[in-house]
Amino acid sequence: EVQLVESGGGLVHSGGSLRLSCATSGFSFDDYAIGWFRQAPGKEREGVSSISGLDDRTFYADSVTGRFTISTDSAKNTVYLQMNNLKPEDTAVYYCAAHKWFELDESDYIDPYEYDIWGQGTQVTVSS
Repeated sequence: EVQLVESGGGLVHSGGSLRLSCATSGFSFDDYAIGWFRQAPGKEREGVSSISGLDDRTFYADSVTGRFTISTDSAKNTVYLQMNNLKPEDTAVYYCAAHKWFELDESDYIDPYEYDIWGQGTQVTVSS
């Protein structure tokens, strides 16, 4: 069974850091892109970052570039999102998702509508 399980969310003050984890199972990471997405109350889901299982290329939304870093562990079972210098506007439910990389164009990597396997989400709240 293909499964994604997020963890690591929580409450942090503005300027603080969190590391989210996405544990994957039931598929080969080498065939997929794994992305992080977020949805704030009343807003559409948006792309944050993604990594390609083909060549570990990474992609970031402009709003998080320089603050967030996506990575995988050596076994490629877990994808991390290190979030530094968090801002109140980063408050959202964060989801990881997967899609076969060979079905994605480069512009699709942080488009949530291109992903079809989703985790349950983890809440991140940044207080001012």
